[in-house]
Amino acid sequence: MNDILLIRGGRVLDPARGLDAVLDVLVADGVVSAIGPALEAAGARVLDAGGCIVAPGFVDLHAHLREPGFEQKGTIATETEAALRGGFTTVCAMPNTRPAPDCGPVLESILDLVRRHARVRVFPIGCVTRERAGRELAELAELAAGGVVALSDDGSPVADPRLMRNALALAGTLGLPLSEHCDTPEMHTNGAMNEGAVSERLGLPGQPAAAEATAVARNIELAAATGARLHIAHVTTARAVELVAEAKARGLPVTCEVTPSHLFLTEAAVAGDGPEPAYDTNAKINPPLRTEADRRALLRGLEAGVIDAIATDHAPHAVEDKLVEFEDAAFGISCFESAAGTVFTLAVRGELRIERAIAALTSGPAACFELTRRAPGIGRLEPGVSRDVVVIDPAAEWVVDPGAWASKGKNTPLGGRRLTGAVRAVIIDGTLRWEREVASV
Repeated sequence: MNDILLIRGGRVLDPARGLDAVLDVLVADGVVSAIGPALEAAGARVLDAGGCIVAPGFVDLHAHLREPGFEQKGTIATETEAALRGGFTTVCAMPNTRPAPDCGPVLESILDLVRRHARVRVFPIGCVTRERAGRELAELAELAAGGVVALSDDGSPVADPRLMRNALALAGTLGLPLSEHCDTPEMHTNGAMNEGAVSERLGLPGQPAAAEATAVARNIELAAATGARLHIAHVTTARAVELVAEAKARGLPVTCEVTPSHLFLTEAAVAGDGPEPAYDTNAKINPPLRTEADRRALLRGLEAGVIDAIATDHAPHAVEDKLVEFEDAAFGISCFESAAGTVFTLAVRGELRIERAIAALTSGPAACFELTRRAPGIGRLEPGVSRDVVVIDPAAEWVVDPGAWASKGKNTPLGGRRLTGAVRAVIIDGTLRWEREVASV
């Protein structure tokens, strides 16, 4: 039996319903049972949310849980615990595991691990091609029947345009979006960071912005030709945002996401703040951190609704994956536990409205993959239906200490940074699953 929880006096923000008011939220019998002023419930545990934001549980469209096959980097248990602490109640897991979910039996084995170990709701994303190798289509019908919410080869772009067109066409008939990492690897040789002034100064091979824009343009045209739903993963460049805006103006079923890392950081993070270049491998991510002009274009695109969702691209790595020469280091940033802090710090700076940030963490991603078809109420606070709630203190200041994280991945360039905005409590399926300990002053 679920406990009764009364969340008292918070700013209730539900972009899906246009709700923004100081109200109480009552959680009982496993759901949000009531939202209104001065609610009462006998025997309820009261959580004083004065000064806090009460929102739907965060939804992440793009995360790497590493299990099976890469348990030294992370496990379903450790990474979903990290997601929980970051306010994410629903996570879509990318298929770069070993084995990769390219057929029904592998998918079912992964779902069994999820059922046994996950701390939050996990929806699987299936492969586009067998073993994500880009040569032949995976068993897409089996994957759809098995419950995947999208298809993707993740960090391996589908290079063959004919294969990509066929994949989109079949995904469309199966009612699934295809999430694509848009890159043209032929335009760069082992690019380790953004191509530009910083890569020149550091002597590192770069990835040009055109490599992303070229792939985005191609995939949009293939989506137009097939009528299929295309989701562009982690946009990073100003031109990519323009292309998505143009596609939406044409009425094409195109959505996209941006990571907290690309909203908050630039290519300068690779060099560091000291007089000598840091070559910080924790800032190595694919696609790479771009220029300040690109970062500002991403923020504008998010504010304008061109960018639908904030997705973490949480990518935990073992220490040895990053303690190497920059060009040899693994791509990826561990992000679950810093995501809310970076996003709300942007709001404090006046670079992003809190209302838009909440929408991009809740109703926006839920709509991209039509997740309410899988679990009604995801991404919204609808009495009698919704089951997940997050409480955020937007004024809480804290210092990033990756050593204290639940994630196995401590690989973040934010270590030691002071952020503003912290997750205070998380409710999943009507139950208080995590609450931050408030340090005494």
